[in-house]
Amino acid sequence: VQLQASGGGLVQAGDSLRLACTASGRAFNNYIMAWFRQAPGKEREFVAAIKMSGGSIYYGDFVKGRFTISKDRAKNTMYLQMSFLKPEDTAEYYCAWTGRGLISSTARLAHMHDYWGQGTLVTVSS
Repeated sequence: VQLQASGGGLVQAGDSLRLACTASGRAFNNYIMAWFRQAPGKEREFVAAIKMSGGSIYYGDFVKGRFTISKDRAKNTMYLQMSFLKPEDTAEYYCAWTGRGLISSTARLAHMHDYWGQGTLVTVSS
C-alpha cells in the first residue's frame, strides 16, 4: 500500500486548510485510514481516523470540533478539513492505513497502523 498525502502549507492562525491522502497499490476491502501528527520534539499524536467501508469516525481529544475527517471511497482518499487553526497545530501530518478491524481505542494507536505516508507539513503562524 502506498499513501500520498498532500495539502500542507503555511497559514495564519484562524485560517483553514484541507489535507488529502490517497491510498494505492492493492485491492481494498475493509480498511481504516487515519491522520497522525508530530510536532518537533514531541511524540506522534492521533488526530482522526475513518473506516472507509462503513462510516465510523474517531477523533483525537484535542480536536474539539475544529477538524473534520471525510472520505471519497471511490478514490480511496480521505480528507482532513482543519478550521480555526492555531500555532500549536503546527506539525508534520501523516496519513496511515490498516486493514485491521480497529475500534476507537485502538485506531488511535500508531503501532496498529501498517502503512504510512510521507507526511505533509502544516505551519500555522500567529
